[in-house]
Amino acid sequence: MTDLSAGLPHAPRSLFEADARTRRRNAAEARFRFYGMAAVAVGILALVFLLVSILGNGLSSFRQTGIELQVTLDAAVLDKAGNRNPEDMKKVTTVGYGKIIGAALVEGLAGAGIDTSALTTKQVSALLSDEAPRRLRDMVLADPSLVGQTVPFRALASGRVDGFLKGRVTMESARLDSNVSPEQLEVVQAMKDHGMLSLAFNPSFFTNADASELRPESAGLGVAMLGSLYMMIIVLVLSLPIGVAASIYLEELAPQNRWTDIIEVNIANLAAVPAIVYGILALALFINFMGLPQSAPVVGGLVLTLMTLPTIIIATRAALKAVPPSIRDAALGVGASRMQTIFHHVLPLAMPGILTGTILGLARALGESAPLLLIGMVAFVKDYPSAPPQGFMEPASALPVQVYQWTQRADPAFVERASGAIIVLLVFLIAMNATAILLRRRFERRW
Repeated sequence: MTDLSAGLPHAPRSLFEADARTRRRNAAEARFRFYGMAAVAVGILALVFLLVSILGNGLSSFRQTGIELQVTLDAAVLDKAGNRNPEDMKKVTTVGYGKIIGAALVEGLAGAGIDTSALTTKQVSALLSDEAPRRLRDMVLADPSLVGQTVPFRALASGRVDGFLKGRVTMESARLDSNVSPEQLEVVQAMKDHGMLSLAFNPSFFTNADASELRPESAGLGVAMLGSLYMMIIVLVLSLPIGVAASIYLEELAPQNRWTDIIEVNIANLAAVPAIVYGILALALFINFMGLPQSAPVVGGLVLTLMTLPTIIIATRAALKAVPPSIRDAALGVGASRMQTIFHHVLPLAMPGILTGTILGLARALGESAPLLLIGMVAFVKDYPSAPPQGFMEPASALPVQVYQWTQRADPAFVERASGAIIVLLVFLIAMNATAILLRRRFERRW
């Protein structure tokens, strides 16, 4: 019987035994797998580092230091007429309320047995925020019957006192700080030991407007959040119908020729244009040429609409293209017109993709700051804009612009608030992206 392996250059091998070439190929595949895992790990580590840094610096902004006081609302100062009429009581400014709170603080320190002999009366009053008299005035005007009584009041502490309780201000830094002294911090520590000072949730961070550099403890995101909301309303109202209409025409109705090819290429290019270019365009067109007011949400909404349109058009065209041609053929075969086919059959099936693209476009617009800086939304705005439609033309700020403003200020308290604003912005962005994913998974159809 003939041996078939007699003429082979090597001995027969098992199929389960890898040769040198197979081992090299397997090793290369293992290295590539390792490189991919390493790249993913680097991305995750960078994300973790970013989140830890932001959360570590910003979570403290959601809590604020307050001083528990028993304030005697002297009727001889607050209501000289004695009729408890809020209109008459408005004549008393925050200066008068500041003296009342200052006296209550001195009395409270004396009652707790805290020695303040090393401090002047001005230094003791400096432990309170300039915002405290305004809050007390608002409380009294809201309920004039409090006049003449001794009421508990949580007064807002100054930024340096707040920083001391949060570890941002120390005895060493106070020696080089003109706004606070080590002697004041010793009194603050004694107040903390006696329970006069405490950290509590800070709702004013979400309702107050921006504040000057002298009052970082009272700065809030209220105007910025409302301004961002107004701009997103304008972006949604303008970009969604325009983007969907343009996509339907290009995908379903336009003839395929050189002009439509040029339009499609330019739409793709517009999606990659830097945001600063849109800001320059808005400055030249909407403000200098059309005369729209600076810092107004209508201008911000228009420039963000220009940025969002390419994203919505591309996403809508992809959603329309994903609808099988058999749907169109079946509708046309039973006698439906071209428009009936589009609006009764194709568009409803493409709606999940359209909604996803719209939400992602809005999320991108919400985080943009460069074009808003060029149209003047970096201005200091302390008053809320009015209700729509008048509010669309009044000055306002935006969340990313507010973050930029606070990071430019010297007081570390504003850096803390900037990190808190970033957390709020990230929550909105994550919520919008999660909504887009849920809508796509809930309504998407696979063909």
